Amino acid sequence: MQNIINYLKKEIENLELSPQQEEIGEVLEVKDGTALISGLQNVESLEIIRFKPSLKQDAEKNKTEQNNKEDLYGLALNLEENQVGSVVLCDFSKIQEGDIVERTKKVLSCPVGKELIGRVVTPIGKPLDGRGEIKTENSYPLEKIGPSVIDREPVNFPLHTGLKVVDALVPIGRGQRELILGDRITQKTSLTIDTILNQKNEPNRPICVYVAIGKREGELARILHTLKKNGAMDYTIVVAATSADPAAFWYLAPYAGTAIGEYFMDQGKDALVIFDDLTKHAWAWRQISLVLKRAPGREAYPGDIFYLHSRLLERAGKLNKEKGGGSLTALPIIETQAGDITAYIPTNVISICDGQIFMDTSLYLKGQRPEMNVGLSVSRVGSAAQTKAIKKVAGTLKLELAQFQELESFLEFAEEVDAETQKRIERGKRMKEILKQDSLSPLDFEKQTAIIFAGVKGLLDQAKVEDIKKIEKDLFEYIETQNPEIFKKIRESGDLDENTEKELEKIIREVLKIYVSKGN
Repeated sequence: MQNIINYLKKEIENLELSPQQEEIGEVLEVKDGTALISGLQNVESLEIIRFKPSLKQDAEKNKTEQNNKEDLYGLALNLEENQVGSVVLCDFSKIQEGDIVERTKKVLSCPVGKELIGRVVTPIGKPLDGRGEIKTENSYPLEKIGPSVIDREPVNFPLHTGLKVVDALVPIGRGQRELILGDRITQKTSLTIDTILNQKNEPNRPICVYVAIGKREGELARILHTLKKNGAMDYTIVVAATSADPAAFWYLAPYAGTAIGEYFMDQGKDALVIFDDLTKHAWAWRQISLVLKRAPGREAYPGDIFYLHSRLLERAGKLNKEKGGGSLTALPIIETQAGDITAYIPTNVISICDGQIFMDTSLYLKGQRPEMNVGLSVSRVGSAAQTKAIKKVAGTLKLELAQFQELESFLEFAEEVDAETQKRIERGKRMKEILKQDSLSPLDFEKQTAIIFAGVKGLLDQAKVEDIKKIEKDLFEYIETQNPEIFKKIRESGDLDENTEKELEKIIREVLKIYVSKGN
């Protein structure tokens, strides 16, 4: 008997499949948007595969000619010894056990190019805005190795968000990866939308790519309305994988957005890609992995979840002049649970990025907007990518705010304080009010410079805290009507020289005199 077994094993090993047989497989199992396939010995990772009904099934179903022309595709993910695990890029209910699977010998890619600007597309490049087909000859693979260290250069040019608290305390540079994290109720998305809107008047305006992962269709519609209303779709591309889409689209969406942004970076331009949000991306990968029977690890995520995000975010960066000098800035969003930034996914992405902006729920509930926690937010690029004017006026601002927060909590238990401490507290209250800002109202950096200068110089110490916003509005109106050259000088030079500083201080005092004369 053993001789017979050995003989059969030898015959099986010597059995060679024809090239045609090696390119065809069969569906063994279909469930939850995934398919298990036998055969396809030569299929590659992330290769597109095509599903077709077997001849027997086709005859039984008596399908119409129109249905026969419908293409059903999948993506090869798990390459095992005797079978292939894939995700289905269509309605998986149309695929049944026994269906034939063919190789396409094409790695998954998406269309790229300026033709996509102003459009809303799926992760595989199909339009969702009803404006017809996107005609472009360019395409990029969704998975791509990021630029090497030799091809990069330091990040040194600012990406202004239009938010005073961000541009002054945690400046973002073009080519940086800055994480935005916070609980569900915090305004993480609003911060990124403000950033897109603020690029409208920026020099060398970057192309913005907004990637919506698992967003409800109603929420996505509101975001699109805001972008269109403010003219931001003229330089924005939206990649949408809504809550109604399969998990495979959630998984592919950020890679598609990055590929689109990389095209502009390779053309020597600046691009900004926003991932909203990578928590849902991790959920999708966890779902796919568990169905494909990958071993679960911490919080049921497979061990490669870190590599998933690192290979995505490391594609962002600033290219050197030999490579065209383009840049790709990444703003990933992560949703925390009860403010826990030590959870698995938040700590993973924090370690990959060049800093983080933590949106604090307690500050949100107190009415602080944006609700950024100064102590837990940081930018590792820092002042290297900050405009000189803002750097001058905001040099000690972060330290002063941190000290104010400590003093403020101490005052809950103290009845009396000395004059110096009281002065710091009053200054801190006014700086806190200055940094407040409504959603969808980004400020040009020259205006940010003017109002922060007024605060750090103590010029607003005698004003009432509740009147700070009115004084800010009056200051901007006064400069724009009476002395617009100051804003123009700051914008063109990016600096605040001694003469401009004296002139600005004089104007602020003049505005405060008018404020006092009105009986405030």
